[in-house]
Amino acid sequence: MKTLLVTGSNGLIGSEMVKHFHGLGWTVHGMDNNMRADFFGSQGDTRWNQDRLARECNRFTHHELDMRSRQEVLDLFRELRPQAAIHAAAQPSHDLAAQRPFDDFDVNASGTLNLLEGMRQYCPEAPLLHFSTNKVYGDAPNRIPLKELASRWDYADPAYTDGIEEHFPIDQSKHSLFGASKVAGDIIVQEYGRYFGLPTCCLRGGCLTGPSHSAVELHGFLSYLVRVNVTGGCYNVYGHKAKQVRDNIHSFDVAQFAERFFAAPRCAEVYNIGGGRGNSCSILEAFERVEELTGRPMKWEYVNKPRDGDHICYISNLNR
Repeated sequence: MKTLLVTGSNGLIGSEMVKHFHGLGWTVHGMDNNMRADFFGSQGDTRWNQDRLARECNRFTHHELDMRSRQEVLDLFRELRPQAAIHAAAQPSHDLAAQRPFDDFDVNASGTLNLLEGMRQYCPEAPLLHFSTNKVYGDAPNRIPLKELASRWDYADPAYTDGIEEHFPIDQSKHSLFGASKVAGDIIVQEYGRYFGLPTCCLRGGCLTGPSHSAVELHGFLSYLVRVNVTGGCYNVYGHKAKQVRDNIHSFDVAQFAERFFAAPRCAEVYNIGGGRGNSCSILEAFERVEELTGRPMKWEYVNKPRDGDHICYISNLNR
């Protein structure tokens, strides 16, 4: 029976991975200390998801462990020696990173290095799937010529009709401190693949969504938007006329990608992953869609100042 280690196992992607691979017959170990509640307060608390996994998955073991605790991470790898690992733990907000830069870097960069060393020392043949982010490209996508449509921004340059490819430059742009810490993690994951020959893969996600998101204003676009609508709250829009575009992919589809990568792993791979153009929407379009689904009007206010480093239009090129 194969053993999988999932970091951030209480979260949206981590819990989906636990459920998916448990369903395939794997024994799954999760590493999580509910730091999302520390980052975002009670709405970010993920203990409900941890409890759900404990009830539904009888071959799942939770480890209350902080990614930043180097020796504890190494000890866990020495004990488990998993056949594969998925690294979904992160500080995920570029706004929060500016308030807590040490926590952000220690989790996203140093925590990733701790994980890689555990794998190199105790299970170097095991494939690692690392969740990076499209924020590694910084705000450079905003330099692509855009056209303004009735409800969204779109690429004016036909070269980007299918979206951003993996060779898009990451230099000479504003990333936010979150984007910078994720760049560090992304590059070190690639380097352990190239330098040490570890079968690693970086997934540069667009908007990942699904039913297990403990969404908050600072992270969790679609889930948070729906929550605001059904609870009668007010959604704050930050700049770009509410026409900024994201592509969205369901967490189940991401788990299917992980299954296929583990079946045929490679060293130092990088993939952009999102919903592509067909599953993209602006904030205005998301408002319209959720109103259709719930029958409730969307209450929102406009703040005429974009978030620093925010993408105006981002669509993942899925050709690879």
